[in-house]
Amino acid sequence: MANKQAEIQALQAIVTGLSDQSFGHRIQGLVFGSKGLAALADKYAAHADEEMAWVEKFANRILDLGGEIEIPARPEVKVYDDIVEYLKSEKKVSEEGIAQVTAMMPVFAEDFVAYEDMKAYLIDEDADLQETNQDLELIELIGVQNWLVQKLTGTGTAAE
Repeated sequence: MANKQAEIQALQAIVTGLSDQSFGHRIQGLVFGSKGLAALADKYAAHADEEMAWVEKFANRILDLGGEIEIPARPEVKVYDDIVEYLKSEKKVSEEGIAQVTAMMPVFAEDFVAYEDMKAYLIDEDADLQETNQDLELIELIGVQNWLVQKLTGTGTAAE
């Protein structure tokens, strides 16, 4: 493996970022749940769980490579009351995250395990981004109030 230390550092950056995202999604889900938006609460709780599964996968790869996992201080996480502003923020975070991980892909070129895991992660993240884009487009088309009605009951989601 050409540069194991560079790979460990890239994996650590991803672990840190995903851990922060998972925490943010968990808290945001609580906010939506407190407003009676059960489907959104469930969606972001599931996102938090999914991201922690990726954190564990990538952290285990760090350990497999002989690295040590770091747990840096968590940065401040903005909590949104306005769902549209939250979705716009999610879109930006997803786009930036996908670009960052894509730029890291050459670091994993000689580690087929990490490379395949990163490909799977990017595919998953792209699906999340497309769902966010779809939600924003639907809000634009039918209005936020009509979109929120769907989220009260869980109807009209991309998974259906």
